[in-house]
Amino acid sequence: MPAIDIYTQPGCPYCIRAVRLLMQKDVPFNEINAPHGSPERTESVRRSGGRTTVPQIFIDNTPIGGCDDLMALERTGRLDALLGRN
Repeated sequence: MPAIDIYTQPGCPYCIRAVRLLMQKDVPFNEINAPHGSPERTESVRRSGGRTTVPQIFIDNTPIGGCDDLMALERTGRLDALLGRN
């Protein structure tokens, strides 16, 4: 099972949607609270190559982007492969 990190911010509807999809997939993930100005947000920006929005999602330390990117992977059937489900 790959390691999944998701940087979120309280009240963010895109964060809620991304977390909901990961929960529906029944995969373990590490949700990291990263509000504006926090060290966690700085870490998220660094890891993502400069993206400043949340959520930022990483699968096995590879940045896959935000909520829209996660949903696109799901729609095209590529998310399951990244999650180790063939």
